[in-house]
Amino acid sequence: MTEDLTKFFQAMMEQGQKMASAFAPAMEGMDAKGFEKLFPAMPKEMLEAWFGKTFNPEGLDARTRLLVTIAALTVLGAQAEAQLRLTVRQALSAGATQREIAEVIWQMSMFGGLPAMQKALEIAQSVFAETAQTTGANTGEKDA
Repeated sequence: MTEDLTKFFQAMMEQGQKMASAFAPAMEGMDAKGFEKLFPAMPKEMLEAWFGKTFNPEGLDARTRLLVTIAALTVLGAQAEAQLRLTVRQALSAGATQREIAEVIWQMSMFGGLPAMQKALEIAQSVFAETAQTTGANTGEKDA
């Protein structure tokens, strides 16, 4: 990046942080990891209400919408790491399986490239491991 572009980006980020702290003072200084901890996983019913049948009662359910979101975030690559981590967790909560999530990510290798796919799979696998540790449950699925 050029120095002018770097300064512009920095000013934009500072402005966004000021705006966020004005709207929600408790979130001031919170980074993506902090935001992730704030919303570890929504209940399936809430996901369905917000991301499923609310948009279009006859349309996609929350699970499918979250799988589509994982596809888009995979193609975006490493810049969407925090969002991908959160969306994988939400998709599991909405009923998606580890295998379905892995298949969606693999499919995106044609569009986002192998490095983006590999990074997304690493992120998904770390979420799978975290989920297994926090729930203490074995999903019975083979590693994705």
